[in-house]
Amino acid sequence: MSAAEFVLRSSQFRREREASWQELEAMLQRVESRGIGVLRHEELMRLPALYRSAVGALSVARAISLDRNLLEYLTHLTTRAHLAVYAGRRRPLESAADFAARRFPGIVRRFRLPFTIALTSLVVGVLCGYVMTQRDPERFHSFVSARMAQGRTPDAPTDSLRATLYRSASSGGELELFATFLFSHNAFIGMLCLALGFAAGVPVVFLLFSNGLSLGAMAALYSSRGLGPEFWAWLLPHGITEMLAVVVCGMSGLVFGASIVFPGEGSRLGELSRRGREAGLAVLGAVAMLFLAALLEGFFRQLVHDPAARWTVAGVSAAGWTVYFLWAGHDVDRRPAA
Repeated sequence: MSAAEFVLRSSQFRREREASWQELEAMLQRVESRGIGVLRHEELMRLPALYRSAVGALSVARAISLDRNLLEYLTHLTTRAHLAVYAGRRRPLESAADFAARRFPGIVRRFRLPFTIALTSLVVGVLCGYVMTQRDPERFHSFVSARMAQGRTPDAPTDSLRATLYRSASSGGELELFATFLFSHNAFIGMLCLALGFAAGVPVVFLLFSNGLSLGAMAALYSSRGLGPEFWAWLLPHGITEMLAVVVCGMSGLVFGASIVFPGEGSRLGELSRRGREAGLAVLGAVAMLFLAALLEGFFRQLVHDPAARWTVAGVSAAGWTVYFLWAGHDVDRRPAA
């Protein structure tokens, strides 16, 4: 082979494959500077294919004895890609930590519109339940089931209502039954929100609103006896985490519904697969939040009865979740979502 033919073959070989090499190199630069988690899901799926393509190109280049500079470049590129593909595989605990620290809050931010709709539905329900029960105490029975009330009705004596707010687990108080029911009820509501998302998402809004009505009615009952601040001090230390978990489940249900009703340019099945994957991951995060709320409810509420301490923990919890969802994991993909 003449020198001219050799140069021509080498140039043609590079020209046909250089675009994929440049794409791979751009990914590797980001991974090496900020970690494998910086890549979007589509890029993570494409990275092994680009790596295999580069390895194949290196094998061909060696077989036909292309120029030394190209061989060195491909050897260096495939070595870096090998480290990114295989060294990037983390242990389960590392993956879980990365999900909690970066990916979960990133997903919630990307779905900020359905999150806001879900949160608004719950808050409006609480306000409506509170105002309507304050105006007509008999509405309490329409909003709160007998199982949820556990005897805490407008007919209950004030001293009895106050006592339940400070009764410890060892005393076998009725409020512990209410707390257990409230947690299991909220966990059920969260999972139901996810399931109802397939019905175009509309039942999700109604379900969150109805759940808020029950909570607002209960708050109105305690407030009517001058126990409003103490009731919220009892509820919010674990309730903020618990309610946010329900809202995240509602958000996921709305994402599923939006994928079905508004598929965009792609197919409904394709859009459901694309968005549903991340919405499902958000539900896993919500389950972890429910578990954390259960720990707060099972230990802190039983051990700490001082309203000031309870309010302090509630404030720290609210501030912590706000910071977490607004700023944690900002290097995760921020693609717009419905």
